[in-house]
Amino acid sequence: MTTLISLDRKAEFLATSPPPGPPPRPDMAWIPGGTFLMGSEDFYPEERPVHHVTVDGFWMDRFPVTTADFRRFVRATGYVTVAERPLTAADYPGADPKMLVPGSLVFRKTRGPVRLDDYRNWWQWVPGACWKRPDGPESNVQGRARHPVVQVTYEDAEAYATWAGVSLPTEAEWEFAARGGLEGAVFTWGNELAPKGRMMANAWQGEFPWQNLRTDGFEGTSPVGTFPPNGYGLFDMAGNVWEWTCDFFTPRHPDDGAGPCCAPQNPRVTSPEQSYGRGQPGENIARRVTKGGSHLCAPNYCLRYRPAARQPQMVESSTTHIGFRCIVRVS
Repeated sequence: MTTLISLDRKAEFLATSPPPGPPPRPDMAWIPGGTFLMGSEDFYPEERPVHHVTVDGFWMDRFPVTTADFRRFVRATGYVTVAERPLTAADYPGADPKMLVPGSLVFRKTRGPVRLDDYRNWWQWVPGACWKRPDGPESNVQGRARHPVVQVTYEDAEAYATWAGVSLPTEAEWEFAARGGLEGAVFTWGNELAPKGRMMANAWQGEFPWQNLRTDGFEGTSPVGTFPPNGYGLFDMAGNVWEWTCDFFTPRHPDDGAGPCCAPQNPRVTSPEQSYGRGQPGENIARRVTKGGSHLCAPNYCLRYRPAARQPQMVESSTTHIGFRCIVRVS
């Protein structure tokens, strides 16, 4: 049964778990920590079973890392993202040599309905696509300074976090923060998709992948902070872009037989080879958990702009709908 914590109870809880001091950097919110019910029994199999998890308090970015943030990192360090690096034939046996050039995956809206069991109908490998040219070599990020940075792999996100002196969240930390104090709610704001007809997140309205009604006002990403924050003052914890976490993906949550557990990084996964998912026969591909859904999530295909939703993502992949945000743990 869903239990919604009242605003009065949330205020009381926050008052008894105050921040340990000022934010370690601008635009961070204090997440007080606690024990919560992680996962959902009502949607996708990988979200099961619902189980108790305990997380310690931590600071979290109120917004996803923006294009402007990432640009400052690149200018300060000279960092070259995975999508910008040359490819070698030895790493991609059997690949067309013409495709062994830097690039990334770009979403292309189709002209009409297509089969939804083949992502190649709407994802295209585009040479030259990267964080500063997210839709391909003819695109740029002019006017997107406050949009979430995209076309970043897990390695890119970790490199930024190391430079900034922060960390990527675990899956449990991310989900606890996204819930904003609402225990068991479907969405980060409650159980109703559009309260009083108001869209609460940047997602897909209409028939994916060909008809986007843009009821929320956006075709692609939106500036961070456009939609209301959750109970912890965090923006864009639903929709806009998927966000990397530091956990390897497993096809289901652990059973809850041992009682509440803390939130370390996948204690049952000791190597990338144990993570869920395989590429070509005989090839292990590490996958990390991404959370939050994106502007491409639609009820007819991907109802994953919910805090319990989770998705595996190959660590070397970058796309037009994956970004990240960071945390600071209190020792």
